[in-house]
Amino acid sequence: MSLDYALERFPLKVKLRDGTDCVMRPLEKGDAVKLQKFFLAVPEPERLFVKKAVSDRTLFQEWCRKRDFELNLPLLLLQGQKVGGEATLHQRAGGWKRHIGVVTVLTHPDFRNKDVAKMLVNEIVQIARHLGLRRLECEFIGQRKVAIRAMEQLGFRELYRLPDYVMDMQSRLHDFVVMAKELRAEEEFTGVG
Repeated sequence: MSLDYALERFPLKVKLRDGTDCVMRPLEKGDAVKLQKFFLAVPEPERLFVKKAVSDRTLFQEWCRKRDFELNLPLLLLQGQKVGGEATLHQRAGGWKRHIGVVTVLTHPDFRNKDVAKMLVNEIVQIARHLGLRRLECEFIGQRKVAIRAMEQLGFRELYRLPDYVMDMQSRLHDFVVMAKELRAEEEFTGVG
């Protein structure tokens, strides 16, 4: 299955639940400044999976310059020049979990309750199917109840919850939740028919 084929439909015009017109597309080389503004606007507990300091401008420049969509495919939802949401499909190049993609998703506080995360994750699911992945996983801290509920509505289920397992930057412990979604092979993606 071809990544190029999966990305043919972008940029994609979308309409949010409140009627706002937006565009969804993969990360581009010139997105560093707007992406950093987005990450700085998202509350810290929601971006714990980011391993580096989002205050470091060079981090976003590197992400945009060294894009490798075969390993990490970030989709942005934009209203004009403002990033309203970001979801990334992380893949493994090989090994025993190569059939499992990992999804990360964040929504700008100004774009909450408008189905931004659902729209982005639905697109990631479609791309994952085109790429032949069999499962998707996502990780949360237990306090992210709204995000967990949204993922449940998209067909993800809780695999496990480890109490007081992860630590935030203020050394507070949080439950670690891993959710997963089985990707059923549809005829159009498997070449059957």
